[in-house]
Amino acid sequence: MGMLSEFKQFAMRGNVVDLAVGVIIGGAFGKIVSSFVADVLMPPIGVLLGGTDFTGLKIILKNKVMEADKVVSQAVTLNYGNFIQATIDFLIIAFSIFMMIKLINSMNKKGVPAPAPPAEPSNEEKLLTEIRDLLKKQ
Repeated sequence: MGMLSEFKQFAMRGNVVDLAVGVIIGGAFGKIVSSFVADVLMPPIGVLLGGTDFTGLKIILKNKVMEADKVVSQAVTLNYGNFIQATIDFLIIAFSIFMMIKLINSMNKKGVPAPAPPAEPSNEEKLLTEIRDLLKKQ
């Protein structure tokens, strides 16, 4: 029973729960960005480039082999269009996270007041300091 309670204590720490929430939200955010890139961003770019569908861009390394109407072996392709789309997904996610962290850091800087300057010593403290210095000289 000790190991179970130790695991519960570990799993319920703030860091682990925060990390789990971050991973779940990050996964959902990644899906949103992937959909944005594939469904909203890439079609207009494809139209500007002459009707190109980026997911269809590929280099055929070996053609498929067919016997009559039956496919004996599939074609071997290098799908660089998917790579371009995944790269754009990554850049958008990385930029979004950068901007979010920058926003959080700027909010933290504004929210923390500057430390107050140390209070000036009282007249008694000044006098005692002078007396101490005089005694050290003797």
